Amino acid sequence: MSDDAAATAPPDARPDPPPEPDGGEGAPRRSAASRAAALLGSGAVQVLLVLIALFWLVPTLGLFVSSLRTPADNAASGWWTALARPAELTLANYAGLLDNPVFVGSFWNTVLITVPSTLLIVVIASLAGYALAWMEFPGRDWLFLGVVALLVVPIQVALVPIAQLYGGAGIYGSIVGVVLFHVGFGLPFAIFLLRNFFAAIPRDLLEAARMDGGKELTIFRRVILPLGGPAIASLTIFQFLWVWNDLLVALVFADAANQPMTKALQAEMRQFGANIDVISSGAFISMVVPLVVFFAFQRYFVQGVMAGAVK
Repeated sequence: MSDDAAATAPPDARPDPPPEPDGGEGAPRRSAASRAAALLGSGAVQVLLVLIALFWLVPTLGLFVSSLRTPADNAASGWWTALARPAELTLANYAGLLDNPVFVGSFWNTVLITVPSTLLIVVIASLAGYALAWMEFPGRDWLFLGVVALLVVPIQVALVPIAQLYGGAGIYGSIVGVVLFHVGFGLPFAIFLLRNFFAAIPRDLLEAARMDGGKELTIFRRVILPLGGPAIASLTIFQFLWVWNDLLVALVFADAANQPMTKALQAEMRQFGANIDVISSGAFISMVVPLVVFFAFQRYFVQGVMAGAVK
């Protein structure tokens, strides 16, 4: 039937339109991942996720409100009562904490431990990851297998041997010893992560750079670093958060003069179990710096996660 005849034919005589792909036997089936993604994109699920996120933030809100209340108010009622009486909130706890030389010293000790540990791990892991991904040398594969094997070594098994080693070297209890421990146990995962990311970079880019006369260090600086920036930024965030919040290594290898904030707060909790004003304000200050670092590098972190998912 021609198009004109089909247009003038009665409705009952017109041909039926082709069936819509409604998921019948002839239609392609949607994968479970696509169905899950469509479900997560619905408005009800998004509202539920927002509610879960708000519920997850309740302890942080309670910690912040408790840090703004006097010891008497914290002992008399729960922190949620301050939401109806904001006049009782005060910054006296933070003023007293910042005047405490022990806490101020532990804050700077945390900075002196976290910043060098993070920088050393990122620099060494970037160079090692590039070498294991794109440089040919004897024993490269065995070396990479050794790095992978070190991933399963728990920290606890090395505490006593390294403590004895530090004692013989005269660095037990110092900031240098804590930094070296973090670097040693942070490198296997960092090298493994960056090596796998660098290996996914197209070979043609590196070959073109070598044909133009670029040396390995030049290729690393001008090709690998710009392309691997999101992965390096993600590693920086992870390592910074890990070292900043560490307590186990600080308890074992840092003495009282070089203790970070986590150990200082733990000592306050052990000595003054009901001293919630000091503990809450100190814990909130300890939490602010990682949050600032995370939100400052959030864009690079998301890029690194998405790039890893695509590759």
